[in-house]
Amino acid sequence: MFAETFSAGDLNAVMALYEPGAVLVAQPGQTVRGHANIREALKGFLALKPRFVLRFGKALVSDDIALLLSTWTLHGTGPDGKAVELAGQTTDVVRRQKDGTWLLVVDNPFGIE
Repeated sequence: MFAETFSAGDLNAVMALYEPGAVLVAQPGQTVRGHANIREALKGFLALKPRFVLRFGKALVSDDIALLLSTWTLHGTGPDGKAVELAGQTTDVVRRQKDGTWLLVVDNPFGIE
């Protein structure tokens, strides 16, 4: 769902995948917390009109918590009209909700950084 909604530029749908108090590593060394701050951080990425591809790697699950390891690529266009290409490996933590869905608690698209 994340790759689909992110590539579609649907910020509201992307935000629906995060718990209210979630943490996002917006870039290496910069962490933001909560929907308002995550929304603001993601706006810059969505402005690139990205084509985002997420390749699932592994899930380590313990009860209602899971660690997700995946790789991703992003291709978009910067404000200057030049191509932007980014790639990385995620280390994300998700929690199963009472309704059975999983929401992001920690979103670290830069893996081990």
